[in-house]
Amino acid sequence: MNGTEKRAAGAAYWNPYTAGVLLGLVLLSAFVVLGHGIGASGAATRLGVAALDAVAPAHTASGAYFSTYVTGGHAPLVDWIVVEIVGVFLGGVVGSALGGRRGPLVTRGPRVSATRRLAFALAGGIMMGFAARIARGCTSGQALTGGALLSAGSWIFMMCVFAGGYALARLMRRQWT
Repeated sequence: MNGTEKRAAGAAYWNPYTAGVLLGLVLLSAFVVLGHGIGASGAATRLGVAALDAVAPAHTASGAYFSTYVTGGHAPLVDWIVVEIVGVFLGGVVGSALGGRRGPLVTRGPRVSATRRLAFALAGGIMMGFAARIARGCTSGQALTGGALLSAGSWIFMMCVFAGGYALARLMRRQWT
């Protein structure tokens, strides 16, 4: 094992039950303070609209979809979901520091190079991003917010996510062992 693998193997992770309870409390706090649940994909949309508005403001203002984010002089990045994602990033930094996992690390199996692992992660992230826009929400919004509201569609969606994960587990496990 090299130094990076030793650091990953010896890093302390949070207890998943404790993390789950804390996530539930964050969701409850969001409902109480903000009046709605949490999500993530809206921040990526707002970042994309802000970038487009910086390059082609006329196009942003004239488009039916993009203009909804910039009408009335509103800045696309001034929204609760952007603040939430900044908080998620900072929470990740604090969590990794408390767990002794500081510095870059690509977690991967012995049969996968770091480049291939990053390519898989990028491809999966792009597919999830497109799917989130098509579905008008991300997995965290569906599972956490929709599930907490006892939305039947959200529960069915999450059952399908787990079924898909189970169906692909054997194939993906080969990459890690």
